[in-house]
Amino acid sequence: MILKNTSEIVKKPTRIISLVPSQTELLHFLELELETIGITKFCIHPSTWHREKIKIGGTKNLDIEKIITLEPDLIIANKEENVKEQVEKLAQDFNVWVTDVYNFNDSLQMIIDIGSITKKETKANTLIQSIKNEFDLNQLHLNELKNVVYLIWKEPYMTIGGDTFINNMLLQAGYKNIFEDTFRYPEVSIELLQDLKPEYIFLSSEPYPFSNKHLEEMKSELPDSKIILVNGEMFSWYGPRLLQAANYFNQLRLKI
Repeated sequence: MILKNTSEIVKKPTRIISLVPSQTELLHFLELELETIGITKFCIHPSTWHREKIKIGGTKNLDIEKIITLEPDLIIANKEENVKEQVEKLAQDFNVWVTDVYNFNDSLQMIIDIGSITKKETKANTLIQSIKNEFDLNQLHLNELKNVVYLIWKEPYMTIGGDTFINNMLLQAGYKNIFEDTFRYPEVSIELLQDLKPEYIFLSSEPYPFSNKHLEEMKSELPDSKIILVNGEMFSWYGPRLLQAANYFNQLRLKI
């Protein structure tokens, strides 16, 4: 069953499977190590869980049969990161909580909801207050937003639209996404970027692992833009990662 309300979970879950890396990190923060029995191969934080927990496939290629054998009493999924048909198949036999995170406030609500269904409300509320404190402490006094293109993929190049969590994080960091009027993850070309002449181009460390080699290649093609490698986790992971994101945004802004 796909749960619609946190009150539908009466007893504390004791066998949890997480289908999303950033939400796996949240389960760790909530001290649910014994309860969490399965994670995806992309759940790299914490590293101990990545090494030791049972892997149930990738976020978009779940091992349904393995999940069934684990007999979870709660599966935590995400509307964007997981495949709808796979989530619905799992919901035929198990309780599934599907999060929907597109901005900063959605992320805070996700923490509240998962804290509630796992009976870790106090820890969740502490995390939310800490995140708010970090963003207040590192709040930049911005006179204007600097325009940016944020690239997440190569061959073809892909960027992010205005209806994404990354777009909202760019605003938090003080940048205006040139492609904010587009949706999801549109393809772009070098020729288009040359025409647009963005002030900044961010090359994300994930999902495509952009490196210094790619940075140097792009510099030769787009000499009028400042091209920077950025930590993709800070822009795309929601949950405890936000504790680090505010200061990262501040330092990035000051550095460039």
